[in-house]
Amino acid sequence: MPGPFLRHLLLRACCLLALLPAVAGARDTLAEYRLDPVHTRVMFAISHAGLSKALGTVSGSTGTLIFDPDDWSRAKVDVRVPIARVDLGDADWNKATLAKSLLDAEDHPEARFVSTRVEPVDATHARVHGDLTLRGVTREVVLDAMLNAAKRHPMPPFRRTVGFSATTTLSRADFGITAWKSVIGDEVELRIEAEATYDGKADDDVPTADTLPSPPPPPPPPPEPTP
Repeated sequence: MPGPFLRHLLLRACCLLALLPAVAGARDTLAEYRLDPVHTRVMFAISHAGLSKALGTVSGSTGTLIFDPDDWSRAKVDVRVPIARVDLGDADWNKATLAKSLLDAEDHPEARFVSTRVEPVDATHARVHGDLTLRGVTREVVLDAMLNAAKRHPMPPFRRTVGFSATTTLSRADFGITAWKSVIGDEVELRIEAEATYDGKADDDVPTADTLPSPPPPPPPPPEPTP
């Protein structure tokens, strides 16, 4: 019959073995997130007659992100951008930009980006390769992406949320947008600020070491033998 100390060691070993499946599950943090259209914005800058850079934004993007913060190479993204929501701060300017000679929003109401591969750079940076379809033309683009945070959102319903910033530069002529060359530059600078929420129950979070149950406390030492 093992003594109290040996029984305590056996008990602790059994507890640790019981926790191994939970620890293994915590290592796989791949999950699907849904883009938050309210807190996602595409911003662009383009030369205006060489005098300044016109700045515009597009809100309301939707899509999905499959992401593992421990392994960027597993990430996949599929995003749709509503072109009709382009805003340059002036109604007439918006109308001209959405016209058939430029973005042609009537026939091509949305742009779409679908990733093809993700090239990790370090723990918080990656190059996201993918196909961008704009005005009916598809071209490969590369986004320089940065992970800002991956955590529970501080506001109800406290869902797990990831936040990213991304930049790239593209040629509008590559997408068949060639009108007004003397007034509108060809190079378009893009900046994307995005938040995506875990596509699951609010309390369906990946367990971490901080949430694992602790093994029971050791039993009191046996009494000293009397002479």
